[in-house]
Amino acid sequence: MSNIAKVLSRRQDRGEGVGTNKKSIPFNKQNYHSLKQECLAKKALFCDPTFPAEPSSLGYDQLGEQSSKTRGVQWKRPKELYSNPQFIVDGATRTDICQGALGDCWLLAAIASLTLKNEFLERVVPHGQSFSENYAGIFHFQFWQFGEWVDVVIDDRLPTKDGKLLFVHSAEGSEFWSALLEKAYAKLNGSYEALTGGRATEGFEDFTGGIAESYKLSKAPPHLFKLMQKALMLKSLMACSISSSSQDTEAKTSLKLVKLHAYSITGAKEVHSYGRLVQLVRIRNPWGRVEWIGPWSDNSTEWNSVQPEEKAKLVYSAEDGEFWMAYSDFIQQFSRLDICNQTPDALSNATVSHWNYSQFEGDWRVGSTAGGCKENKATFCSNPQFVIKLEEEDDDPYDGEDGCTILVGLMQKDFRKDKRIGRKPNAIGFTIYKVPDKLKGRKNIHLGPDVLLHQQSTAQSKPFTCQREAIERFKLPPSEYVIIPSTYEPHCNGRFILRVFTEKEAAASPMDMEISAYVEKVNSSFTNIQYISDSDVEPHFKQLFNQFAGNDSEVSVYELKQILDSVIFKRTDVKTDGFSMETCRHIISLLDRNGSGKLGSVEFHILWIKIQKYLEVFKKHDKDNSGTMSSHEMRDAVKEAGFQLNNDVLQVIISRFANQQYTIDFDSFVGCLIRLEMLFKMFKVFNKKNTGKIELDILQWLCLALS
Repeated sequence: MSNIAKVLSRRQDRGEGVGTNKKSIPFNKQNYHSLKQECLAKKALFCDPTFPAEPSSLGYDQLGEQSSKTRGVQWKRPKELYSNPQFIVDGATRTDICQGALGDCWLLAAIASLTLKNEFLERVVPHGQSFSENYAGIFHFQFWQFGEWVDVVIDDRLPTKDGKLLFVHSAEGSEFWSALLEKAYAKLNGSYEALTGGRATEGFEDFTGGIAESYKLSKAPPHLFKLMQKALMLKSLMACSISSSSQDTEAKTSLKLVKLHAYSITGAKEVHSYGRLVQLVRIRNPWGRVEWIGPWSDNSTEWNSVQPEEKAKLVYSAEDGEFWMAYSDFIQQFSRLDICNQTPDALSNATVSHWNYSQFEGDWRVGSTAGGCKENKATFCSNPQFVIKLEEEDDDPYDGEDGCTILVGLMQKDFRKDKRIGRKPNAIGFTIYKVPDKLKGRKNIHLGPDVLLHQQSTAQSKPFTCQREAIERFKLPPSEYVIIPSTYEPHCNGRFILRVFTEKEAAASPMDMEISAYVEKVNSSFTNIQYISDSDVEPHFKQLFNQFAGNDSEVSVYELKQILDSVIFKRTDVKTDGFSMETCRHIISLLDRNGSGKLGSVEFHILWIKIQKYLEVFKKHDKDNSGTMSSHEMRDAVKEAGFQLNNDVLQVIISRFANQQYTIDFDSFVGCLIRLEMLFKMFKVFNKKNTGKIELDILQWLCLALS
């Protein structure tokens, strides 16, 4: 129950801007400013108890306590290594980042990309940190994590061996921002070892909050150059690199390109040369030196064919690490292109072109919303659903085709932490369907088998992946679409973030039921139980009631349990363990009209009519005649009984009323419906202004919760 409260409270906070870069969430509830002031007041250096200078922070296997790689490791502060350590010297540069004994080159490439744009760096590395003014051995960094920004506090004790930093370090040696950033990121993921093996795109996303695409340049799509131009217009971060095999002995190519090194793309233009258009790409080496010496490099003869006025617009000759090359050479010389598309809040100039962006959090929960891929026909439709309305086509489409560009990213949470405990990641993906015309514009629905199993999908992610994120770019005609994220196998728990980027404004939202109850309407369809009197109670029913009722002609909670069990145990078409005392108490709480804490014959007759209706619904949804109902049938079953519920409530119901096999027996089904009716009635009593919100003081809350 406390976990549910945390989830709901967190959603409320998100609505108030908590989790944005400007209102980041303190990781591990550690507030940097209060901890620093505390240390300064005590004149003590900060020691982080949540990421201690111990073997557990290094790793769990290759960097575990018994590993030879960690033997002799000592944790030292920068002031123990250098007499005058610096946090950042003359701004952050690529040479501040040198790899150590950790296989996280993917992370270093991402850190290097931060040095290319100050506006991105400043979101990750807050101002005002140093080893001189108000030094207290404490630093902090901000990272985007699964939809929200977190502020990670660390102490400055770093792992060393033989007096040298074990992991990331600067070429100059006495500059420590990159080593401390790596430590903060290791803390976020559980240990340094959790950072081994990954993709630069993960780092791009965690340092910017954007969504990253990757292209193998040996299989470059036909319109990639135009796509790069559009990406630059949208202020996307672009980086390229050259792969290297273990047999390579040279760190550079013959044309002075550095292998295994992150370059940034800063321009993409077309120029006239000898009467034809040539596509050029401008590339920057963050080192500020070592430039391409092939065609279209600084002062190459190709520039002589370009008119002076055109040449003047392109700044083509400077020893600054930036150079031009033909696009045709670019896709031959480089191996990989990464494009990190930015959210509007990451860009300082609000007037520039930018992507439109929607983000949703969700869960796959066994028994309710973990339906698996579309091959699992019995459960697929129970997956979470999200609707997006594409109305405007792109301006100046990069591929010449009309339509609406949409980027969809599905990310599974806790990816690296799961690795640490040996838990295998889920295989994840998503499917996109066109919403039928008759259902367009409706949000208060959840598409079922009648739609999803009887029409072809419009698009889908490539084969399901066990990586952290599945990302695809599509061009779709204007219409309304539903996106269904899922795991490949059904019955797999997981949490996810779904992000949707569009070139034009597009309305997107969860596609789910609005919570409502229409119990009275359902009741009236079989009898008007609100107006039953003693004369309406049939004689044989009175006889059953009197058999268990005491001298007061009422049944207590204990007597009610006896009656219900005696009747239900005689049935062979439903399975039951008998009615629980809790369910019987809820029944009396719901139907007791005079506050006696017991049921009279009229009240019991009302209950009996309800149970007959519940039995009818239960048997209808017991598809295999097993005497139980699959938890995936609960959405439709409770709807038929008079309750329309969304995924969040269904997940709580399944965790509360289903058994270990995620089936629901009859007494649990009755208990669920009785509880729902009572909660809706309580809410209605306090929802006097019909606003959909109620306010309770502590007395009211406790009395209602305990009733």
